Amino acid sequence: MLSRIACILFSAGLLMAQPTAVPDPGSAARKALDLFLGQKYADLRQMFTPEVAAGVPEEQLKGIGSGIQALGAPKIGDPQVNPVGDNRVVVIPLTFSKVVIGFQVTINPGGQIAGFFLRQLSSTPAVPWERPAYSKPDSFKERDVTVGSDEWKLPGTLTVPAGKGPFPGIVLVHGSGGNDRDETVGGAKVFKDLAEGLASRGIVVLRYEKRTRQYSGKMAGLANFTVKEETTEDALRAAALLRTQPEVDPKRVFLLGHSLGGNMAPRIAQADAKLAGLVILAGNVRALEDAIIEQSEYLGAPAADLQVMRNQAAKVKALEPADTDAPPLRVGPVSAPVSYWLDLKGYDPTALAKKLTVPMLILQGERDYQVTMKEFEQWKSALSARKNVTFRSYPALNHLFVAGEGKSMPAEYEKPGHVAPEVIDDIAKFVAK
Repeated sequence: MLSRIACILFSAGLLMAQPTAVPDPGSAARKALDLFLGQKYADLRQMFTPEVAAGVPEEQLKGIGSGIQALGAPKIGDPQVNPVGDNRVVVIPLTFSKVVIGFQVTINPGGQIAGFFLRQLSSTPAVPWERPAYSKPDSFKERDVTVGSDEWKLPGTLTVPAGKGPFPGIVLVHGSGGNDRDETVGGAKVFKDLAEGLASRGIVVLRYEKRTRQYSGKMAGLANFTVKEETTEDALRAAALLRTQPEVDPKRVFLLGHSLGGNMAPRIAQADAKLAGLVILAGNVRALEDAIIEQSEYLGAPAADLQVMRNQAAKVKALEPADTDAPPLRVGPVSAPVSYWLDLKGYDPTALAKKLTVPMLILQGERDYQVTMKEFEQWKSALSARKNVTFRSYPALNHLFVAGEGKSMPAEYEKPGHVAPEVIDDIAKFVAK
């Protein structure tokens, strides 16, 4: 769901473009950044449009600012200005010791801030990534591919077993946030581990840059953004591409979704009847607004902040289809257009999965606080009667399927770690069936 502390503290708000030209957006963005880093939140809010100001109270800015202050003093990069309609989306990279945060604002023609958020651009693990023992580099090769051919085409990597095919194939679908093709989270590269581990076991794996990472500025200007543009459309394109690869058996193409990708896996399968099966890793069942509140409770957010989030969540739950032209709504750190919230409203992945006939493997880390064992039990309750659905949970694993001890917290993600070998083994065995 929210795959790391950066996604909990800093998440994208996607707002509508407005007409005419923007005067000196880079300078406006730098002024906003200086106010933010200087903790002059009241002055910063004076730069907001009324809609953004209403959705980002000063107390919330203080909370986000506290998270940034805890990272230390950043090195401030040059503004990157991207036209989105007649607005300008400006991203200023902030390089801290272990993470790079993008300070992103949408500047409208009058120089006001019509969109404001922070997102993790990359992380710098204390120890560089090293291959896990289950990765056998002599047993596979990799090549670059492109998912899609239009304005949203995405660079990807195909990991292909050595030897004579055709092999089964699997597409990896990211969790929330602007993920790279490796699904890099702190000290872990979840999808790189999966790709090399599964290719070492005779499975072709396709992974790709997420659209919200590859085209972050352009995506920020979409007026009616939904999960289709964020996740499902590219997953469908990736599965179609995988079937065309000469090493792949087109009748044995599977889809693996992690977190949000797991939540959306039933939707993707509903739209692609050719999929041979689904692997769901920590697929959330809760509504997004509920997950934000429960994760904030787990992390010890102040009672006043939690009450603000509950009030915000109530507005989301009260949305009706006729509200599509309303301003974006925020719950905690997450701001999104009404279209996004409406697309998710009432969606129950377990109910949809129950209507599907494809085999499924549903995996869960028991130490995961972002997608909980309660949600895993909801998957089991809905699908346990199905003979072609398998469930596995792992006592020591967290949301990234990396082993650890004690209560899982965001700081754990910054430590180097690998997807547990038993997860690779269970997926490989499932696909082999």
